[in-house]
Amino acid sequence: MGAVPGQPDLELGHIRDGYPALAAWIGKDPDNETFVFRKFDRLSARNLLHLQCQLIQLEDEIDELDDEAREKARLDKADELAVKIKEYHETLLRQAQIAELSRPSNRVLSAFRDYLEGNGGKGPGLQSIPIISGRAKEMLKEADALVALGKPADEDLLSQFLRDHWVFQKRNTTDPLDRTTFYKGQHVTWTVAAISMICAAVLLVVAIVTLYIVNNPTAKLAMVAAYTVLFALSIALLTNSRRAEIYGTAAAYAAVLVVFISGDLGSSQPEQCMVQLSNGYFKVVNCPS
Repeated sequence: MGAVPGQPDLELGHIRDGYPALAAWIGKDPDNETFVFRKFDRLSARNLLHLQCQLIQLEDEIDELDDEAREKARLDKADELAVKIKEYHETLLRQAQIAELSRPSNRVLSAFRDYLEGNGGKGPGLQSIPIISGRAKEMLKEADALVALGKPADEDLLSQFLRDHWVFQKRNTTDPLDRTTFYKGQHVTWTVAAISMICAAVLLVVAIVTLYIVNNPTAKLAMVAAYTVLFALSIALLTNSRRAEIYGTAAAYAAVLVVFISGDLGSSQPEQCMVQLSNGYFKVVNCPS
């Protein structure tokens, strides 16, 4: 397992210098999404089991010394215990933190594999040029065994969609084998924030206007239900809100609409018109529809 020697590719006239080039590529991403590495779950579990076994053995030895009341030996074992149990607990906590890390997105993984395998060098009569050799070149083979150290600021569905289809990308390298394009995740965050504010304003204004125009109480109630569902869906799609937060905001939105129409629901009357009778008197009647 090691890096490909830094020899020039004769067809492309470019040097593939293994780990230095790969490290430089990983460090170019402004959002650090390319910091993708293996978790080594099996080895981590093996290490924890080994430490646990040592502590089990140490526990038995300390219990025996307690029964024999050998003070000097107990002190020595206590010192050994302090070292071992600290190592074990620190390893447990680190493993718990690693377990919380998410796997890389398909977009990042696809770009990483493309560069790692050297697919940019493919062409008529040309083969891909892997940047590293040996077993290390298979490090991205199993996606579930990988973790991403750089986490996107927002993980709502709209943000994920825009990151996967963002059009304002640029290629900032002269390496003919590197087809990777980059963009700043902050631009996606700003765009999603703008879309979210516009949607919230539109849903509130349009709901109030249409409820003001419609006179039928049953239709108004149906519209309140429809607008509330639409608002809840927009919150779920455009934000990282949890279920409880979605319920709360949807209830507040529905309450605003209900308060707006409540005056008309209880006392809605047909529109009144004043007509003049033949004898000169005026009378209030229901206006013709």
